[in-house]
Amino acid sequence: MARTSPSEFVRQVQQETRKVTWPSWKETRMTTLMVFVMVVIVSVFLSVADWAIGNVMRLILGGGA
Repeated sequence: MARTSPSEFVRQVQQETRKVTWPSWKETRMTTLMVFVMVVIVSVFLSVADWAIGNVMRLILGGGA
């Protein structure tokens, strides 16, 4: 494969960038909000699961009062 000059590389990158369909600000905000919501939901779920598994392990191992 032939080497590409830096100027050719930049030109190709610019061409490919023009082909990208960029999300609107509304789509970006909505996606960001959904990510934050999912992070909170998963954090709560994992916290509850950790607490429950810890209690079960204490009961099984007899380490808690």
